[in-house]
Amino acid sequence: MPVYTIRGVDVDFPFDAYECQITYMDRVLESLQQGKNALLESPTGTGKTLCLLCASLAWRRTFGEFLRGGRGGNGGSQQPPYGSQPSGSQQLGESLSQQQSRYPVIIYASRTHSQLRQVIKELKATSYRPKMAVLGSREQMCIHDEVRTLRGRAQNNACHYLCKKRRCRHHNLVTEYLRNNTELGSEPFDIEDLVNIGRPNGPCPYYISRELSKSVDILFAPYNYLIESGNRRSLIGVPWDNAVLIFDEAHNLESICADAASFDLHPNNLTSCVAEAHECIKLCSAKRSFENSADKQFDPENYAILKALLMALEKKISELVIESKELGYTKAGSYIYEFLSELNITSETSKKLIETIDSASLLLEEGNSAETGPGVKAKATVSRLESIRDMLDIIFRGGGQNHAKYYRFHVNESQQTSGDALKVLGKSSRTLSWWCFNPGLAMEEFLKLGVRSIILTSGTLSPLESLAMELNLEFPVRLENPHVISPDQICVGVVPVGPSGHALNSSYRTRETIQYKQELGIAIVNFARIVPDGLLVFFPSYSMMDKCVEFWKNRNHANSTDENTIWQRICKHKQPVIEPRQSSNFPSAIEDYAAKLRDSSTSGAIFFAVCRGKVSEGLDFADRAGRAVIVTGMPFATPTDPKVRLKREYLDRQGTPSNKNTKMLTGEEWYVQQAARAVNQAVGRVIRHRHDYGAIIYCDERFAWPNYQSQISYWLRPHIKCYSKYGEVVQGLTRFFRDKASSDHVKLKQIDYSIIPLTKKCMPQETLSDLAASARNEHPEITLSVNPTTRRSNFMKLAQITPANRSTLSTKHNFTSTSQLFSSEGQLSQDTLVVDLTADTAIHGHLKEHTFKSLGLKKAKITDRSKGASGSDDVSSKLPPNVESRALARHQGEQSAPQSKKSTTEQACQKNEAVREKSVGQESNSGPAFLKMAREKLSSTEYGEFVEFMKALKLKTMHIKDSLEAIAKLFSSPERRPLLEGFRVFVPKNHLPLYEQLVRRHTVSNT
Repeated sequence: MPVYTIRGVDVDFPFDAYECQITYMDRVLESLQQGKNALLESPTGTGKTLCLLCASLAWRRTFGEFLRGGRGGNGGSQQPPYGSQPSGSQQLGESLSQQQSRYPVIIYASRTHSQLRQVIKELKATSYRPKMAVLGSREQMCIHDEVRTLRGRAQNNACHYLCKKRRCRHHNLVTEYLRNNTELGSEPFDIEDLVNIGRPNGPCPYYISRELSKSVDILFAPYNYLIESGNRRSLIGVPWDNAVLIFDEAHNLESICADAASFDLHPNNLTSCVAEAHECIKLCSAKRSFENSADKQFDPENYAILKALLMALEKKISELVIESKELGYTKAGSYIYEFLSELNITSETSKKLIETIDSASLLLEEGNSAETGPGVKAKATVSRLESIRDMLDIIFRGGGQNHAKYYRFHVNESQQTSGDALKVLGKSSRTLSWWCFNPGLAMEEFLKLGVRSIILTSGTLSPLESLAMELNLEFPVRLENPHVISPDQICVGVVPVGPSGHALNSSYRTRETIQYKQELGIAIVNFARIVPDGLLVFFPSYSMMDKCVEFWKNRNHANSTDENTIWQRICKHKQPVIEPRQSSNFPSAIEDYAAKLRDSSTSGAIFFAVCRGKVSEGLDFADRAGRAVIVTGMPFATPTDPKVRLKREYLDRQGTPSNKNTKMLTGEEWYVQQAARAVNQAVGRVIRHRHDYGAIIYCDERFAWPNYQSQISYWLRPHIKCYSKYGEVVQGLTRFFRDKASSDHVKLKQIDYSIIPLTKKCMPQETLSDLAASARNEHPEITLSVNPTTRRSNFMKLAQITPANRSTLSTKHNFTSTSQLFSSEGQLSQDTLVVDLTADTAIHGHLKEHTFKSLGLKKAKITDRSKGASGSDDVSSKLPPNVESRALARHQGEQSAPQSKKSTTEQACQKNEAVREKSVGQESNSGPAFLKMAREKLSSTEYGEFVEFMKALKLKTMHIKDSLEAIAKLFSSPERRPLLEGFRVFVPKNHLPLYEQLVRRHTVSNT
C-alpha cells in the first residue's frame, strides 16, 4: 500500500493517488496541524471521502496509537472496562480523562445516516482501524417491541421511563456486554451491525453507541447531533476543546443551521396543542383518582394553566392587525419577547412551562400504554406539545436575548381549507414565525466550545466566499479542486438561442410565452435524439416543469411540418419519466426510469426533474444512466416569498456603510448564489467516476453572463463553451458522443440497470422496490448501476483506474495486474489494492481507453493483442457486435445496414431529388451516388455528422442557414470539392442563392 509523506505526516492510501487527491490531503493536514478552519471543494468521483479519512486518521496517529485496536498500539490498555467506571473508580476515571485530553477526537458528520454508512464502508477499505462509534436516533436503533413503534419525544420519554424502572431488558444488558467485549469499536461497524448485535434478546444498540462515544478516536454522527444544542449537550464525554469537526456534503449546511434555529408555529399545530393540554387534564384527574395520589408532577392545575396560555397565544396571534396579506406582519426579532411577556411568558416562567410540557408528554405516553387505568387512553402517540417546547428553547436559548438581532418576527395569513377552518373555529389561519437569518449562530457555539478546527467539504461548495460570509467564520484554508477526468470526457455548453434563433431565457418575463416553450421543447427533442441512453432535464420549479410538459403534449412548433406534438417527438427518441412532487411516489419513479433504460426498443430514457428536488441530490446517475444533463434555467426562489424577501432585506442592512470595512454579502448576491448552488448540485449527477463521461447543457442565455459563470463549480469553468448559434451546439454535441461511442467498450449483455442504494453496492440484484419503505423515512442514496462489476465501494472503483497525474504506474508495493483484480467468483480480490494498467492485460477481454493512452497510442487505434496482430485498426471496426452501444449502432448503422433498407437520410435525399431541378449532367440516381461518394470521402465520424445535419434540414429542427453552413464547412477541404458542388441538388430551391454564397466563400478560403 502506498505511503505518502505530506507535511511530515505518513499517510497510508489504498492506491496510487491522483495529484488532486494529494493536494486535497495536503489542505486537510494544513487545517488540522495549524488548527484552522477549511472549505474544501472536490468534485464527485475524486475520492474526497477516502482522502478525508486517511489524512485525518494519519494526523490523529501522530499523537499516539489508536485507543483500541490500532495496529500494534497499546494506547487502549489504559482504558477501563465499561461498567466499572461510574462513582466507584476514580483512578480509572482519571486515566480515561488523561487519555482523552492527550488524544484529539475526530467527529465526522454527514447529512443522513445512509451517507454515514457509505463513509464507514470507505473506512473499511483503508488500513486504519481507529476506535470508533456511530451515533443514531432511537428511531434507527431501538429494538424494544413497543418503544420502537413510537416517534419523536414520545419515543424518548417511553425509553427513559422503562430504563428508569429497569423494565427494558435490552438496556439492562448493556453494561455487562461492554465489559465482556472491550474490543467493540476497533473494527468499523455501522448502525445495522449494532442492531444485529441486539436482536432479538441482546443489549440495546442505542445505549451501546452512547457508551462507546465516550472514548473514541473518530465519532460518526448526523448533522443534527452537532448543530442542535439539545443533542450536542447529550454527547457526554466528548472533549470539545480537543475535537476536530468534519462536515461532509456541506453544500446545504447554512440552510440547515438557519432552519435548526428557526420555528414556524402553524395554526393547526397550536390547536392540537390546546387539545393535548386538555387531554392531560383528563388523564391527570383519572390518574389521581385511580392511584389516590397527590403527586405534584401530575397536578391538573398545571395543565389547565398550560391550556389557558396556549389559548391566549392563539387569540393574540389572531388579533394582530395585518394590513397587507402579501407582506404579512413583520417586526424585529426582539419583538418576540414583548409579544410573549404580555402572556407572562418570560425567561424564568418558560422553565416551568418546559417542565410542564415534559410531564405532559410523559403523561400522554403513559395514557397510550393504558397505565393510567382501564378505559383511559390518549388520542395520539406523538405529542404536538413538543413543538411549543422547541419554540421556547429557541427563543430563550442561553437565558439571554442577544441572538434576537439575527431574527425577524413574522405572522403570515395563510390560505385555509375547510378542514382547517373547523379546527381553528372559524378564525383566520395564521402562522407565527421566528426566522433566523444568521446561520453562523450554530458555528459560534463551536467556537465557544473551543474546537480545534472545522472542515467543510462537498462537491459543490462554490462560491466559497459567500458560504464563509454566511457562516460568519474565518476559513483560512480553502480549495477548489479540479476533476480527475480528462477534457475529452466532458462537454459543457451554454445554449443562448433555440433552433429558430429565438432567445432561451426562463425569467418570469419570457417563461410563460408560447415562443419560449416551443423553442425549449424543440431543443430538447434534438438533444434527446443526439444523447445516448439516459438524459436528465432539470427545471427551476415543479410549476415550470408542469406547464412546459402540458404545453408540449398539446402543441408543436409553429414552423414544423411534423404532425406530432413536441411531447410525441421527445417520446419517439426517449421514454419519459417525470419527478413526482410526493416523496411516497419517488421510489416507483426511479424504478420506472431504470426499466425504461433497459428497454432496447428506444435509445434510452429522459428524466424530467427539478433543481432542489429529489433527483438533484443523493442520486448517482453513473455511466449510461445519465449521459447528459440539461438545465433549463436558474432556480431562483420566489422573490415575494416572505422568508426570501426578509432574508434579502436583512443582508442588505448588514452591509450598511457602518460596516464598510468588512466585506458583507448583499441580498442580491445571496439570492443569485443560492440558485447557482442548486444548479451545481443538479449537474453533479452525471460525471460520477474517473471513466465516466457526459455532457452538461445550460439552456438559458443568462449562463453566458460573466457574473453567472463565476458561480459555476470551479472544475467545470475551463470546459464551458458559449455557442452563438444553435447549430453549433448540435454539431459539437454530435461529435462528442460520436467520439465517445467509438471508444465505449460496454457489453450490452452484461448491462444491469438495477437500482441500489450507495450503501448497498455489494448486494447483487438489489431493486428499489425492496427499499421503498425505508426511502419514505429517509432520503435514499441511490445509484443507477449499469454493470455488476461497478457495484462496489468508491474505493474499489478507484482501485481500477489510472491516476490522472501520471501516464504509467510503477510496480512497487507488489502491485498486481488488472487480470488479478477479480477472483474466480467475480468478487474483488482482497489483496489487490493497486492495479498496474501498463501491463498487457484486459478487462473483460477489451483494452480500456486509458490503457491506450498509457501506451502512447492514439485513441482511435488499438493493438489487437488477443490475435497476436502487429497492426492496428479503427476502434469501431474492432468492436464485436455485442459490444457496440446503441449510440454507435444508431450513428453508424448506415454502414452495416442491408442494402434493401434505406437510411432515413437516403430516403430524404431521393425524395428531394424527385421534386427539384436537376443540375446539368446530374444522373437520375444522384441521391445514392452522392451518398456513396460521401462515405468514401468522409470519415465515419464526419459522415455521422452529415447524417444529423440532413435530418435537421428535413425536419427543420435547425435554422436552414445553420444547417447549410455546417454542411458546407464539412465539405470545404479541396479533396471534398465534388461534395460541395454536388450537394446543390439537395438544397431547397429558395435557398440556393444562400448555398451558392457559402460555396464561393469556402472555395475562396481554400484556394
